[in-house]
Amino acid sequence: MGKHFDYLVVGAGLFGSAFSHKMTENGRTCLVIDQREHVAGNIYTSLKRGIHVHEYGAHIFHTSNRRIWDYMNQFTEFNHFVNSPMAIYKDEIYNLPFNMNTFSKLWGIKTPEEAKALIKGQIEGLRIGEPRNLEEQALSLAGCDVYEKLIKGYTEKQWGRECKELPAFIIKRVPLRFTYDNNYFSDKFQGIPVDGYTKVVEKMLAQCEVRLNTRYQEFLRGQKEAELKGEDTVSYDKVLYTGMIDEYFDYCLGNLEYRSLKFEKEDMPEVDNYQGNAVINYTEREVPYTRVIEHKHFNFGQGEGTVITREYPAAWTPGAEPYYPVNDERNNELFAKYQEMAQKEENVIFGGRLGQYRYYDMDKVIEAALDLAEKELEK
Repeated sequence: MGKHFDYLVVGAGLFGSAFSHKMTENGRTCLVIDQREHVAGNIYTSLKRGIHVHEYGAHIFHTSNRRIWDYMNQFTEFNHFVNSPMAIYKDEIYNLPFNMNTFSKLWGIKTPEEAKALIKGQIEGLRIGEPRNLEEQALSLAGCDVYEKLIKGYTEKQWGRECKELPAFIIKRVPLRFTYDNNYFSDKFQGIPVDGYTKVVEKMLAQCEVRLNTRYQEFLRGQKEAELKGEDTVSYDKVLYTGMIDEYFDYCLGNLEYRSLKFEKEDMPEVDNYQGNAVINYTEREVPYTRVIEHKHFNFGQGEGTVITREYPAAWTPGAEPYYPVNDERNNELFAKYQEMAQKEENVIFGGRLGQYRYYDMDKVIEAALDLAEKELEK
């Protein structure tokens, strides 16, 4: 007989790690496996010349939930970074989110009253009834100028289709703020771990056995082969699966759709400051990437030289990294069918962004993982 665990946790990302930490904190045992060569999933940060590099895109922790903020602070100290991205359209630069700094630059106005009147006039002039697509939805919410310069090209790059071809529900609202405030988030708590996200996850998993470079199906095959050879195998009572739910069922009902990303990292040891801001979006369709991240600005310029990442949206194909679920009608219906199958699986729980086919902010990931762990502990 080999080792026995209470839980096999598939995925060492934030959901699986927070769940595992809660369970081990309460006396349960967890074996955590992950197909990547590192823990922390998409929030993984590497260290280069004192710069914490966000390898899978910018991640700023923000929440209004005191319980989640206090939970995270047991693993790290947060700096006081405030997310204030910029946007470049052709040779023009604007503040994000859309606020009075943005409107002042667009129209040369000073007051909220002027900005509201201009936007209202543009919307009324369009005479859009019930929006039939994303373009009409965005125009009916923000008017022509904000849409054309700051929404249209970025959105078309992100989704790989023209806005006229995208459903209206993708943009439920456009955050127009009539104050001179560049803080992207309105949450009470915000910041970035001073020692990087990877250290946070390593502390969460400190009491777990972790096996990297291990895919779930390969792990199962390895167990069967070991059993046939009379070798020791691992046993466990339950599985928490945080991978793609359709992959778990071998895509028997078809593929769920995702959007993927490609990252082009450039190390600049001789450059002290490349763009002056952590994140700058490029909203023109003709520029192939959606944003450039300069990682040292997440920690107020600390580190030698600089490292930037250009982020390119990409079509998802099986084998590519899935980042954003495409929650349209067709995919939601397909997910519901997979979910029905999942509910019939004995001693298997599905969780996280891929297991539940939904986009999560980091605080919501942690909240969902802790809630699941508490339910399990009650059994």
